[in-house]
Parts: sequence; C-alpha cells; structure tokens
Amino acid sequence: MRSAPTILHLDMDAFYASAEQAAKPSLRGKPVVVGGVGPRGVVATASYEARRFGVHSAMPTAQARRLAPNAAYLVPRFSLYRAVSEQVMELLGRLSPLVEPLSLDEAFVDLEAGGTADDSASARATGERLREAILAVTGLSGSVGLAGSKMLAKIASEEAKPDGLMLIEPGTERELLAPMPVRTLPGVGPATGDHLRRAGMTTVHDLAEAGEDELVRLVGRAHGVSLYRMALGLDDRPVVAERDAKSVSVEDTFEVDLHDRTRVRAEVERLAGRCVERLRKAGRSGRTVVLKVRRYDFSTLTRSETLRGPTDDPGVVREAAARLLEAVDTTGGVRLLGVGVTGLADYTQEDLFAQAAQAAQAEREAEREAEPARPAAGASSGTEGHHGAADPPPGSPGTGADDGAVVPGEEAAERAARRWSPGHDVRHETYGHGWVQGSGVGRVTVRFERPGDPPGRVRTFRVEDPELRPADPLPLVAEPPDYSSWPASLPKSLSGPGSVTAEESSP
Repeated sequence: MRSAPTILHLDMDAFYASAEQAAKPSLRGKPVVVGGVGPRGVVATASYEARRFGVHSAMPTAQARRLAPNAAYLVPRFSLYRAVSEQVMELLGRLSPLVEPLSLDEAFVDLEAGGTADDSASARATGERLREAILAVTGLSGSVGLAGSKMLAKIASEEAKPDGLMLIEPGTERELLAPMPVRTLPGVGPATGDHLRRAGMTTVHDLAEAGEDELVRLVGRAHGVSLYRMALGLDDRPVVAERDAKSVSVEDTFEVDLHDRTRVRAEVERLAGRCVERLRKAGRSGRTVVLKVRRYDFSTLTRSETLRGPTDDPGVVREAAARLLEAVDTTGGVRLLGVGVTGLADYTQEDLFAQAAQAAQAEREAEREAEPARPAAGASSGTEGHHGAADPPPGSPGTGADDGAVVPGEEAAERAARRWSPGHDVRHETYGHGWVQGSGVGRVTVRFERPGDPPGRVRTFRVEDPELRPADPLPLVAEPPDYSSWPASLPKSLSGPGSVTAEESSP
C-alpha cells in the first residue's frame, strides 16, 4: 500500500456503445446495444440509456430486445474500437512507463513511476488532465479512479462512473469499504456472494469483523486469506507494464447450426487464418494448435496438436486444425468453432515447417493421382490410414476437395446479411459515407451521416447495388489536437489546501 494515491485506473464509459453513439449522430442520447444481433447473440455493451431498461452486458440479445425493443442493435466494429484504444493507450503511455492494459478500454497506470504525481493534489490534477485529453482526442469520456493500490483504484473508477473521477485518500480505505456490498471486492462472484450471505455477511465490514480464520473456514485458505486482506483494504500488487499472453485464439458462434462438413471445414480454415493474423500482429509464434467445437447439444470438445517447433505459418496452422477436426464428430450440428495457438514464442522454425507442409502436399497429390483406382466412397480402402475414414467423392459433404463451396440459396443470403451487418460502415458513390440500419428481403437501409455532423438522411438500396460497398470506420474526431508534448506541463506536486478527498472528488 502506498502513502499517496498514485495508482490510476481508467475505465472508458460504456466503451463500444459510446463509440457507436459518437460515430452515429442520430443515436446520441438514445439506447444502443452492441453485440450479437441474431437469436443466439449476447450483449457486449449497452449504453447508459439502454441500461435504464435493465439491459446489461452478457445478457442474451433476445432478452435485451424484450426489455428495450426500440433500442438500436448493432454488430461490433472492432477495428474502430482498437483504433480508439490505441489513442487512449498512447496518452496513458505518456504519463508513465508502467501501463497495464486489462482490455481495450481499461488500464492501470503507475503515476509515481512516470514522475507525474507524488501526492493527492498532483494525482488528481493528472487524472483530470487525462480525462480532458481523452475527450479531446477521441470524443469519448472515461472514468478515473486514484488510490494507493490497484484494487482500490478500480473500485474508485467504478464509483466515479459515468464520466467522473474519484480519489481515495490512503488511510480512509476501511471506512470507505465498510458499507459496500461484498460483491464489490474482486473475485467475489454470485456463488461466493450467496455463500457469504447465508453466513450472515453482506457488507465488506462484515468480512473484516468475521476475521481471517472464519473466512478461511467458509471459503478455503487461499480465497479466505485474500478476502480478509481485501476487506481491510490491503493490496500490494504492482502495476505490470507487459502482461505476457499465453495464447492467441479466435472463435465464432453461428446463428444456425452448421451440418455441412464442407462448410465446417471451411470455417475452421478461415478461423485458423484469422488466428495467425493475430499471432503475427503480436510478433509471436506458437507450437500447439487447439481446436474448439461446441456441438448442437452445448457439449464442448477441445482437441490439440503440438508441432515440432513454433510457427506462424498460416498453412501449417490450417493443416493442423483440419487434422484435429477430422477426429471430431459433427453429425448433429455445430454452433461454435474456435482455433487457437498456445506455447507462444518469439521465433519461428519456418524452414522446418515449410518442408513438412511440402511433404504433406506431395502426399495429398499422390493420393489424388491414385484416386481412380480406389473403390467407391464408403467401401473399405486404404484411405483410412491417412484420413481416419474413407474419402467421399469430390464435392460431397466431408471432402476437402471443394472447401468453401456454398449452397446457392441459404449461403448467399447469409453472405449478404454478413456483408450488410447492422451498424457497419458503407460508402455510396452518390451519397457518401453511411452506416447500415438494417437489411433483409434483398434490401439494405443506410443512414448517411458522419461523426460530428447533424443526424443524416435514410435511404434504401438493393443489396446488389453496384454503387454501395463496405467501408472502413471514420475517426471519431476528424482533427484531434496535438498531444505530442503532453504531459510536460502537468504539475508534479500541488500539495496543500488543494488536496481532495474521495467524497469531494466524485461527481
């Protein structure tokens, strides 16, 4: 625990939804829900206007639609969120070399390590300047918590929401925490909260009064000891500049179960390609390929294959994922697929795997050349030695000979729906930049407006309109101010009457 509140926690306010409202003038001040829009979708973020109806993150979208039927339901635009996150993280990096990102919209900052704060007043001044800078650069608001520990800084930022700042003076932790619900503390979820409630403990004060021995008896030694320390406001965890990732993975949930084996394999290969893209962006390679399959009955299977060395070759990862898929029964249907790479390293063994891939390709070509002499599909043959089952005829379900083949009706409609997802950016040769309000029955409805402009006009087009095409998101702030010299002007110490307590600093 520090003697000055120089650990800062930033949490952007309803980040995804706020970014969408900033990008779409017609949605400002209105309920917005970002997440999966299909019958199996889940809410990622809800704007504060939508939260008044009871909508919250992790809620099924179908339930959210019942609570807020007039809200705007949008598919996430992660390219926009990442771009805004990079702007925010760059500002945080100017405050200190010790920045610990927790997600795209959340991070801890050690202000003392950056020399930008050494007491309550300078910490508050830094926090306020940070909020001003974030608003100027991104057009979005963020809430700031300041305290002598990470746990308390995170609690403070949550209490400051939305668009506020709260500073917890060292020495006031127990008094501040005492009346708060036990669920306020990190690691106390619904199950632990109910268990403590049945034992008569509903507030943090109750935990502190119960004592360490009683908490150990109730929830076990490891959890009980940490719970008691948190109830006393004790947390010595440092801000860690780099959190080393243990794996890279991507996954998709499908609105309709996939039954076609060809389609399943095509999706696995597509996910493998996306996974490798992330791997390369992180400058890493991996040794173990993992396949995740959630079937129609919600049973989830994972299969993994450890390679001879780390790689970031998309062909190698696709081949490994395809081999893993061959060992999974998908007859009843698949609702989710995922591909990941673990055992990360900072180097690759490209030559080794290129040779392995070439050898595998040569083997497949030799098999195809021998195909005419083999028995008909379904008969017992030597193909089982390589694939685990007799090869089906080319183009039939289960073959890899025509991966990516589509059923003309259903698949074409699904492609069109994905192309014109609600909330995604488009550009029309005549009307300029806009975003998709909805699509269906061969039509797509677009509202033409840009960040910073008044609400725009709505027009409807055929989905095949040659003048309409997908577009990249526009910056939320067209010309952000130059913060290249920031925060050189920040005061390092403003001790004295200007110090602010937790109560005084909250909005």
